Order: sequence, then structure tokens, then C-alpha cells
Amino acid sequence: MRIGILQCGQSPAQLKEGLGDYPDMFLRLLAGRGFEFRNWHVEEMEFPQDIHEADGWLLTGSRHGAYEDHAFIPPLEDLIRRIHDAGMPMVGICFGHQIIAQALGGKVEKFAGGWAVGTQDYDFDGQTVRLNAWHQDQVTRRPAGAVPVGSNAFCENAALIYGDRAFTVQAHPEFEDAFVQGLMDTRAKGVVPQDLLDLAAERMDEPKDTGLLADRIEAFLKAPRTAATQTTTDKGAA
Repeated sequence: MRIGILQCGQSPAQLKEGLGDYPDMFLRLLAGRGFEFRNWHVEEMEFPQDIHEADGWLLTGSRHGAYEDHAFIPPLEDLIRRIHDAGMPMVGICFGHQIIAQALGGKVEKFAGGWAVGTQDYDFDGQTVRLNAWHQDQVTRRPAGAVPVGSNAFCENAALIYGDRAFTVQAHPEFEDAFVQGLMDTRAKGVVPQDLLDLAAERMDEPKDTGLLADRIEAFLKAPRTAATQTTTDKGAA
């Protein structure tokens, strides 16, 4: 199965050489699961010519806000809607989670409650799942048809499922602790409150459930799909 990675951002230059760029992290996360990968750097305006150049799609994180005025966002939203309407599977992580929701009629905002940084615990259908996170923006209004399957007290819409069309997660199962530490060292100063950085440092070595999320992503991408519809995306919201 060929997975098209839609790269929406990139690793800081100081971390890229040692820890890799965002597509590299997903290749490691999903290694040995029978996937082939091809990357399009949509942040740099590199888009697939046809949605059938891949069998499924994965949207990465980004330092950008989904609601910001960047040249790549309108064509990316259009691509998301075309993939969705064709019945092809999409997985979105962090920014990918947010831009899919926004493209399908939801709302993304800079969350008034602040940042989630480092180790976070989520309730996934009654199961506690521990993952790394790095975000201030959140999906604050779900699109019609999006059902929450993961949440915590800080992030109500931490994971969403859109039938068999999309599975999206706010946290970063692809981020290893070393990369989170690198972000704390290179991007956090003067941006993330020090008490949150201190707490992230305290919890840094706690085991993460990245394998569980990789299992869920694999199962979603490989699941049998229902027949595609040609209807226009419903812009209503839950």
C-alpha cells in the first residue's frame, strides 16, 4: 500500500541532521508494516497531480496555524476535500489533524488554555494512551460527521474519526523524547511558559504508547473502504 505523506512543515534545522525531518519520523513509526511512502512537501507548494498517486494519505505537523494566511493552505484544503469525497483514507497528526477538521467545516483556534508540551495522557475509548504533544492550537468545533475517540481535560478533540475517511490525532506519536527535548531547546524559549517546560522535563522518560498508535494508524489505513461518494462536503458542524 502506497502512502502519500503531505509534509506541512519541517523539523528545525538544528535537529534535522541528527533526528530527521517529519517524513523520516513517520517512516520510523510505521516501519515493517507493508507500506511504501512518497513525500510531497506541500508547505513548499509541492502537491500531487492526482489523488490516486497514493492509496492513502498522511498529513504531518507544522509550526503554522491552520487559520493563518499561507499560500499552501487553500490548495491543501481543496486536496483534503477531494481525497475525502473520493473515499480514500487520510491520517492527520497535529497540524494535519487541525487542517483536516478546518477543511471539512470545523474550527481551529489558538487555545485560550495555553500549551500542551511533552508527555500527555489521553482517554481513547476508555484506554489510557500516553503520547508526546507539542501544540497550542486546537480543534474547537468539530466538522459534521467527526466523532471524538480520544480526549483529556485539556484537549476535548484530541482524536477524531470520520467514518472510514479520516483518523486524526492532536498529539505526536512520531515524536521521540529526544526530538521533544530538541524543540524545548530550540523553539520554546520565550514562547512556552517555564512551568510547562519543567513539567515536560519531569515526565520526559515516561514510556509512550507510540506502538499502539502505529497499530491504530495501520489498521485504519488498511481497513476495507465503503464505496466513494461524489457529494459535496457537508460544511455543517457538530
